[in-house]
Amino acid sequence: SPVAAYTLARSGAEIVLLHMDNRPYSDEGLVNKVVRLTRALEMTLEQPVDLWVAPHGKSQRRISQNCRRNLQCVLCKRTMLKVARNVAQQLGADAIAMGDSLGQVASQTLHNIAAEERGLDFPVLRPLIGLDKLEIESLAKEIGTYEISIEKGTPCTIVPFRPATMATSEIIATQEEFLDLEALAREVAAEAFSLRTPSKTHI
Repeated sequence: SPVAAYTLARSGAEIVLLHMDNRPYSDEGLVNKVVRLTRALEMTLEQPVDLWVAPHGKSQRRISQNCRRNLQCVLCKRTMLKVARNVAQQLGADAIAMGDSLGQVASQTLHNIAAEERGLDFPVLRPLIGLDKLEIESLAKEIGTYEISIEKGTPCTIVPFRPATMATSEIIATQEEFLDLEALAREVAAEAFSLRTPSKTHI
């Protein structure tokens, strides 16, 4: 979330962005869009911002093949958190920041947030958690990322018809047994690369 990143950077935090590349379940042009959002953020902050990319499509595929369909979004978010934790630790970062706004989508209900974060053992910051959609949009306009963010593109194509909104830690733990989620997160994090590095050096 550019707005979450901006909020933390404005408070003095050094930020590194991580894009979870959802292909083939998202628009081919999404990575380019994220690069443009990063550039807009750099212009507002007047400082360089490092952007990392991790291949999240394989995680999505494995979740859909092995777990309950209605838990796709929660397990997707949990996987992203674990990958982000691993990348953060390898880069020497102190926390993960998310752009969650309470209740805006299925993965951001209070029950699901608790289930997603269970056992992560790493700080997760949510600077936008109490803001509504209009407040976040207002901030996005202020920092010059809004027009890029609303450009039309293909939404995630693997979202279930009725995603769970009341997942429990017990249910998620049971589903994770079919995934070996820790190994999957390590695998994806190891393939993450920086778009600021010409050779795309892996971690």
